[in-house]
Amino acid sequence: MQSSGAALSAAPHFIAYIGLGGNLGDVHTRLRQARDGMSLFPSTAVLASSPLYRTKPVDASGPDYINAVIALRTPLGPLELLSCLQALEIHHDRQRPYVNAPRTLDLDVLWHGGLQREADPLHLPHPRMLQRAFVLEPLWDVVQTLGCQPSRLDGLFPVLMAENLPDAGRRAILAQEQGIERLDQPF
Repeated sequence: MQSSGAALSAAPHFIAYIGLGGNLGDVHTRLRQARDGMSLFPSTAVLASSPLYRTKPVDASGPDYINAVIALRTPLGPLELLSCLQALEIHHDRQRPYVNAPRTLDLDVLWHGGLQREADPLHLPHPRMLQRAFVLEPLWDVVQTLGCQPSRLDGLFPVLMAENLPDAGRRAILAQEQGIERLDQPF
């Protein structure tokens, strides 16, 4: 009989992109801890991380957000991954008193192995990711990193590619309209 760890390592793996953000407390530390926590999910590895970005709240109130995107290699299905991310949010004191409330940590599955899903609790790809500079700019960074290092993908496909994202002109317009700033702090 195989152990569950061995069974997971033999399972097919997917590339998933995760949006990270927060605007309450020590967000920089929480984002790093969340990234490190994701690498502890079963048979999951962090492939790439974007720089950190500061953004004004979109459809929300409170202080500015700090955002990033990471790419994972994982055998977890999209709902399993969502469940793990929500547990990580709770571990970091995430509260949901009302829609778009300020938060200590927000983790979103943006894209999972090319899957298209239009059902609650998870829509894929994330339905608003192409309109939000705080997702697009760090996502662009990660996609560019993975595109330059195909060996890190271990032959996994499909992978979100640069041609699936808005061009530099459209991203610049969104960044200006939404007030996003790349930070020089390491992530």
